[in-house]
Amino acid sequence: MAIGLRTSTITSHDPPGVFTMLSVAVSSLIAVLAAVDLAIAATPVISAVGSKFFTSDGDQFYIKGIAYQLIPTDPLVDTDQCKRDAKQMQDLGANAIRVYHVDPNVKHKGCMEAFADVGIYLFVDLDDFPTQIQPTTPSWNQSQFTAFSAVLDEFQKYPNTAGVFVGNEVLTTADTSGAAPYVKAAVRDMKAYRDSKGYRKIPIGYSAADVPGLRPMLQNYLACGDKDAERAEFYSLNVYEWCGESSYEGSGYSELKKNATGYNIPIFVSETGCREPRPRLFGDQASILGEDMADTWSGTMVYEWIQETNDYGLISYGPMVDPKVSTEALDGYPRSGTPTTVSPDYGNLKSQWATLSPSGVKLSAYSASASISPPACPTSTEGGWIVNGNAPLPRLGQSLDSAATASSDGSTPTGSAPQASASATGGGTTAGNKEITGMVVGLLGVMLGFVTYL
Repeated sequence: MAIGLRTSTITSHDPPGVFTMLSVAVSSLIAVLAAVDLAIAATPVISAVGSKFFTSDGDQFYIKGIAYQLIPTDPLVDTDQCKRDAKQMQDLGANAIRVYHVDPNVKHKGCMEAFADVGIYLFVDLDDFPTQIQPTTPSWNQSQFTAFSAVLDEFQKYPNTAGVFVGNEVLTTADTSGAAPYVKAAVRDMKAYRDSKGYRKIPIGYSAADVPGLRPMLQNYLACGDKDAERAEFYSLNVYEWCGESSYEGSGYSELKKNATGYNIPIFVSETGCREPRPRLFGDQASILGEDMADTWSGTMVYEWIQETNDYGLISYGPMVDPKVSTEALDGYPRSGTPTTVSPDYGNLKSQWATLSPSGVKLSAYSASASISPPACPTSTEGGWIVNGNAPLPRLGQSLDSAATASSDGSTPTGSAPQASASATGGGTTAGNKEITGMVVGLLGVMLGFVTYL
């Protein structure tokens, strides 16, 4: 019997105390729902406006982030582990994480709330190993679109999702620039899908390898053109140039600043942190988040959280173990437990971030001048960048050759919601729609089921 029908038939003939117990149960359920709503509402969301990120409170948002991929499949499924790591990241001074691979078919609420509780936002990649755009044999097809959409469906539910990537280091050499139109097509179609579903405008962008032969053509290509629907909403760069005792000029960061001056969308460092020479000093943080670059760059992500074979970790979960005995350890490094800081690297980064709190500009003061003209689209050059930046983008499932010769009549379709087979996963049957067979026991069971669902 439905809740509404049963509760409306309570009379004075019901067993003593039933009405009181039922009232308490209903009140408890309402309290739980209110607490959840308040927790969600308390997290400001991030938007891209002009060349900057802003919170919904109107403050400019600068990233102090960490690459976070404990296991290959999805690090955001173990709530207890996320709580331990979130607390340690709060101590470090982080306000964001980057996750490269997730499973959209499992629940992430516990981990996302654990990070939200300490003010940490998520930038997540939409692709996975089977669905990523390849550099030498690029494609953008229905299977990729469906997979990307499923990740967006899952993470758009969380207010601390700050941005999504359509790719990571797809172009790794100058001669792979032919893959760039597929990256931009993915941006176009994911923006169209997001908007068709009525999701908030979570920024959609790309994380690039730092390839001198692609600089600044790729960043300009993804942000250029007269069609806003095709332009990326942020651009980021994996940079390993500032190593050891270096400087703003000596590292080449001054060139990064030059290339970003006048850029029309937010740009940030999506990986940094040379491991040689030791110790890791993280001196570049003072330039990125300080007076050298904070007027044009929106922050930085340090690689990476967990210690593993590549030796970039800021923390470990204890001594190495035999991976044959503990399969969870993968390469011998435990993937869960109490985070133990790696010295002196963790302390060096914490010390840097403790002194860096750029305030930027208020949205109210910036919005009037937030309209910045896109850069000119790059043209192909012999032996280098091979893409005509003004050529039509490939349609979903279309090859580069046929796209390059397609008519530029503005009628290019956008592989949007009608083509997608994935649907939002945030709905489903709520506890209030379930049938109950008893009065108090049934309602309490519904409460428990709903809380478990949350």
